[in-house]
Amino acid sequence: MKKMMLTLAAATLLGGLALGAGSAVAAPMSVNSLQVDQSGITQVQMMRGDRMMMKKRMMHKRMMRRHMMKKRMMHRM
Repeated sequence: MKKMMLTLAAATLLGGLALGAGSAVAAPMSVNSLQVDQSGITQVQMMRGDRMMMKKRMMHKRMMRRHMMKKRMMHRM
């Protein structure tokens, strides 16, 4: 579990650095103006159904993992 979290943190850090370097421009930016994102990706709010689907999927994955561990422990005895 710790190895996965460490890997995820490293990937996030490297991804953030790559995005930060990719969106840099040579033109000076004034204090009051906002820098326009060159990639054109906008963030939108997640729909309620999508959130529920993700939650359900996560719960199913967790249940299956618990089931697998339980099965593994039963075979050990």
